[in-house]
Amino acid sequence: MKLIAITGSIGCGKTTISRMIREEGYVVFDVDGWVRRLYYRKDFINRIREVYPETVDGWTVDKRKLRNIVFNDYDQLKKLESMTHPFLRRYLKDVIRRNSGSNKLFFIDVALLFEMNWQIYCDRVIVADVAYEIQKKRVMERDRVNGEDFDKINNVQMKNELKKKLADAVIDTDKPLNLLKLEVINLLAELEQER
Repeated sequence: MKLIAITGSIGCGKTTISRMIREEGYVVFDVDGWVRRLYYRKDFINRIREVYPETVDGWTVDKRKLRNIVFNDYDQLKKLESMTHPFLRRYLKDVIRRNSGSNKLFFIDVALLFEMNWQIYCDRVIVADVAYEIQKKRVMERDRVNGEDFDKINNVQMKNELKKKLADAVIDTDKPLNLLKLEVINLLAELEQER
């Protein structure tokens, strides 16, 4: 298998790029989806209950409360990441193991690619990019958060400028969707030629 990472800071358009790649018939693994699944696992919920008891009611984690804790305290964020990242790495290794005999292109949509050091598992890295003000506006409208909350989330991620330096390809998503789709299709054609 050839594994291509799609990454970029919050609001930069990686999910839109991933959707377009899926529309072209490719498999795109969604790490945010893996994270959502974690919050249904009893072993993971029990671990959250141990560390952040005020965020768990029965078998439900109040993600807004949890987010308020971790995005206001860097040490708490690192603690949560130390709990989630091993689960996610196991999912990733399982995906690689199950598809290792394939010669197809597979994609992984992962915001914290470099923060988790997952680029070591990938053959190529695509970074979605957009100007900061557009990024902020997108997130505030989509997630219904204020500017201060956006900054808290954005400030714990690696800056997109650094991600772009580590990328094999950068796609600026500040363009009409038809032009963005054309750019994605051209990139897919290049990746297919390399395969």
